[in-house]
Amino acid sequence: MAEKLNLFTGWKDPALTDLGRQEALQGAQALKAKGFTKFDVAYTSVLQRANNTLAIILKEIDAEGLETIKDQALNERDYGDLTGLNKDDARKKFGEEQVHIWRRSYDVPPPGGESLELTAKRVLPYYEKEILPRLKRGEKVLVAAHGNSLRAMIMSLEGLTGQEILEVELATGVPIVYKLDGEGKVLSKEVLAHSS
Repeated sequence: MAEKLNLFTGWKDPALTDLGRQEALQGAQALKAKGFTKFDVAYTSVLQRANNTLAIILKEIDAEGLETIKDQALNERDYGDLTGLNKDDARKKFGEEQVHIWRRSYDVPPPGGESLELTAKRVLPYYEKEILPRLKRGEKVLVAAHGNSLRAMIMSLEGLTGQEILEVELATGVPIVYKLDGEGKVLSKEVLAHSS
């Protein structure tokens, strides 16, 4: 519903929309079609839309019993005072340019919220302590999270700057598969676009 209403959701916890469920299923089918069905562990945020996305994926790839770790560190960016506002209403209230700065700059947070930089400062220590060691051991890890928490991990994986990550578009529900070496360096990256 929040997606249909064009709302800033952030840490608000709306249910996954019909479109979100469809995108999750398409992503799961893309993983399955490429043979990515065997994972050692899954990570997700504590927000139900990410949990539901993961549940749809695990069901589709026949991995419903997979160990799953939920952590607030993987939550979406906190939009602070913008949370719950319609994006068009926010533009009217604060101005088009200011809302654009809050949404698309790396280091300027909205009032009471997080910038992408602050989101990365929350996500990356968790990634480096909990997820990366498992990847270095050769474990296959599935992460179902949110656009901005995923951007933080992609920054680390791909060695991108704060400005470079702003140019990265993440399509909702489209899996990205990274293969890493024993040091955690990316060997390959594959974006599994939905088949038509």
